[in-house]
Amino acid sequence: MKFYERPLMNMLKIVAVPMHKEGRKFVAIFAAITLLLALIWEPLFWLGCGATVWCYYFFRDPVRVIPQQEGLVLSPADGIVSLIQEVVAPPELDLGDAPVCRVSVFMNVFNCHVNRAPIAGTVRQIAYHKGQFLNASFDKASELNERNSLMIETEAGARIGVVQIAGLVARRIVCFVREGDPVRIGHRFGLIRFGSRLDVYLPAGVSPLVCVGQTAVAGETILADLAAPGTARKGIAE
Repeated sequence: MKFYERPLMNMLKIVAVPMHKEGRKFVAIFAAITLLLALIWEPLFWLGCGATVWCYYFFRDPVRVIPQQEGLVLSPADGIVSLIQEVVAPPELDLGDAPVCRVSVFMNVFNCHVNRAPIAGTVRQIAYHKGQFLNASFDKASELNERNSLMIETEAGARIGVVQIAGLVARRIVCFVREGDPVRIGHRFGLIRFGSRLDVYLPAGVSPLVCVGQTAVAGETILADLAAPGTARKGIAE
């Protein structure tokens, strides 16, 4: 390999990211509209090209390197850790009435929206709730917004709740798994279209290893360690 080929290949991997199949029809629609705009006015054509590229970028599905240490809880979404609170989990998750730690990851319209399983186990519960479309960064979005809730149980019996929450722009939550399905840690289990949030409910006594404001990467960022609950971390923005 010549000296200039490796940097070129690395650049192509960054730019030519694979797209999830859920995005194909949307990119096709954007492209078709762009062609129609070209017949109306050339500047509109270029705006359409930009929108089509953005749509492709929105549905990107990059390869992730998944940590395999037993007991790790990974972020199910790309985005910013927006909230860390002790709350009672939604009843449909069957996690009891005692408060547990909830870690919320907010995704804007520029984040990758493919959702990945935070832990390996079996999907025991799935419950879909219709609701509002408030800004997903609001705390009350967990209760009022449209959402899809999953409870995953590990082989050791630990239960993790993960909730896909529709946001201000999002109008469609997609879930690829069913009750009873086994999932691998980092396994793609769903997708939310156009801005949203995911909540992860940790088992009682487990503290998060991330801080509010921290950037999370789906399938790579460690939210918690069930084998070493420890104490919650603190962060300083600089």
